[in-house]
Amino acid sequence: MDHSSSAPRPSAVVLGASHWHAPLYRAGLARHFRVTAVQDPDPAVARAFAEPLGAPVTPSVDEALDQDGIDVAFVFCPHHEMLTVGRKLIDRGIPFVIEKPAGANLDDLRTIEEEARLAAVPATVPLVQRGAPIDTWLRQAGDIVYERMAFVAGPPSRYRRNGNPWLLEPARSGGGSLMNLGPHFVDLAVRHLGHPVDVVRNLSTTLHGEAVDDHSTMVLTTATGREAIVEVGYAFPDSPLKRYCSFTAAGTNGFATVDTTGHATFTDQSGATKSAVLEVDSDPLYDVFVTGVADALTTGFAGLPTLAELLATMELIWSPHLEGTVRRG
Repeated sequence: MDHSSSAPRPSAVVLGASHWHAPLYRAGLARHFRVTAVQDPDPAVARAFAEPLGAPVTPSVDEALDQDGIDVAFVFCPHHEMLTVGRKLIDRGIPFVIEKPAGANLDDLRTIEEEARLAAVPATVPLVQRGAPIDTWLRQAGDIVYERMAFVAGPPSRYRRNGNPWLLEPARSGGGSLMNLGPHFVDLAVRHLGHPVDVVRNLSTTLHGEAVDDHSTMVLTTATGREAIVEVGYAFPDSPLKRYCSFTAAGTNGFATVDTTGHATFTDQSGATKSAVLEVDSDPLYDVFVTGVADALTTGFAGLPTLAELLATMELIWSPHLEGTVRRG
């Protein structure tokens, strides 16, 4: 859909401009939407985000929403505030995009999912690895049987520097690296292999000694014996390289791999191998997602990730009955 024509662009409000992902949305917002309010409790952050968009700023969520004709809200607020903000949007019937995990715990997320569904308020979640180069490359393996996905980002101190210290407080964030980085890859694993019947989690705080995990591993196994290993962490140093990542998938068609540099191979069942270089940086995927939101706005976000799908993923990450340990340094 071409949103650059003379037709009026849909209106959007941004709630929580301090979020580290918010700048990744701005170019897409500028192309596809009229941003009619930018909210953040930090006025300097709100102004810096809003100025290129020509948008007014406010520290108040209610003030940002106190206008007619809002077509969509982008919710980036701290996780412990997401239930309250989500309910305000549901009460007003405003469609919304909400960053994962859409709450600080399962009860928050279940409430938002149920109330949005019952009120028929469209909502979507930026699970941006869906359909991304890594996802597409791994699917060449065919019917995937075994999969391994590792994504280890920079140290937790970066969240203090980028204005999101609350992310390192479990009561406000809902967890550490597994809660924050894990949903993208647990979601892919479920989509590639099917829903697991057995999950083992291991979370560690040993490297950095924060209150939240800085390294986590999950092993997900289906009833048919398929297996996915998901490793995430805040264990990579501050570096222009930004992260370590590695992906493999073994399936009926062959074996696919992707490494940190984007070098990718696929070896088919005849033994023939092809290679490519992929873009593995996840940052550009948010701009693609904003375009998808604009294109799906009139269909209630048809085809985009749903709150129910996020809930299924977060149940695997958050459910207290699942086996696992937290090791502290």
